[in-house]
Amino acid sequence: MIKKCLFPAAGYGTRFLPATKSIPKEMLPIVNKPLIQYGVEEASNAGMTDIAIVTGRGKHAIEDLFDNNRIIEEAVRGSDKEILLEETNRLMELCTFSYTRQKQMKGLGDAILSGEPLIGDQAFGVVLADDLCIGEKEQHNVLAQMVEIYNKYQCSIIAIEEVPEEETHKYGVVAGIEVEPGIYHVKEMVEKPPAGTAPSNLAIIGRYLLTPDIFDLLRDTPAGAGNEVQITDALKRQTQTNRVIAYKFQGRRFDCGSVHGFVEATNYFYEKYFRQTPV
Repeated sequence: MIKKCLFPAAGYGTRFLPATKSIPKEMLPIVNKPLIQYGVEEASNAGMTDIAIVTGRGKHAIEDLFDNNRIIEEAVRGSDKEILLEETNRLMELCTFSYTRQKQMKGLGDAILSGEPLIGDQAFGVVLADDLCIGEKEQHNVLAQMVEIYNKYQCSIIAIEEVPEEETHKYGVVAGIEVEPGIYHVKEMVEKPPAGTAPSNLAIIGRYLLTPDIFDLLRDTPAGAGNEVQITDALKRQTQTNRVIAYKFQGRRFDCGSVHGFVEATNYFYEKYFRQTPV
C-alpha cells in the first residue's frame, strides 16, 4: 500500500500578491478551509496518512494549521463554532506530519527531490495543493482512483486532463497508447511545449504516484524549461526503462493557482456545501 504523500509547498504564489507576501498560497481558503487541507483530506481518504511537506521561508502557517492551538480551542469550546475544527482535528489524529525545506526555488522536480529524506525507498503520492480536485463520485477521489491503477500496473502514475490546444503551452503534455479507457502507456512527454508543437492536448495536473527510482533520475536531471528541474523531464527518462501510466481521471480540477480558478472553486464549494447551511 502507498502510505506516504508529498506536498511541495515552497513556491512563492506570486499570482496572488500582495496576499502571498505574508500568507502561504497553500493556506489561501476556499470558503473557510485552506487549500492544503483539501489536499491532505484527499490523500488520507486514499490511504496515505504519512504526510510529508516541503516548505520554504515564511511557510510556518502550514505547520501551525496541523498543530494544536489551545487559545482558539478554548475560545470556541462549547460554542457552535467548535464543530468547525472537527475536520482539522480528525486529520491531526489520523495523519503524521513531517517537514523539510527546499533550500532554493529550483522547480517542482527539485522540490520533490528535497522530500526524499521524508519518503525513503517506497512509492509515494504527490499533491500540488493549488490543483484542487474532486472525484466524480464524492467518496472516490482522484488519488484513490490512481491508487487502484497503481495496484494493477505497479509503476508511476500521472493524472491528466484534456485542455484546449491553445493552452497546452502552460502544461506538461503527454502522448501515448491508450491501453484501457482513459489509461495511457506514455510514449512522449514534454514540459510547456511552444504553441503548436504539443504532441496532444493531454495535460499533466498536480497529482502523481511515483516509484522511488524517481529520486535517482531527478538527481541526474539538468534544469529544463524555465531553468528549473522539471519532474516531467525525469518522468520522460523513466519511460525509457520502466512503464509510466497517464490517467484521465474521473472528476473535476480547479486551478487555484490562478485567480480565475480560485474564484471558480470558491463559488463551487460555497454553492455545494455552504449556501444552505452558512457558517
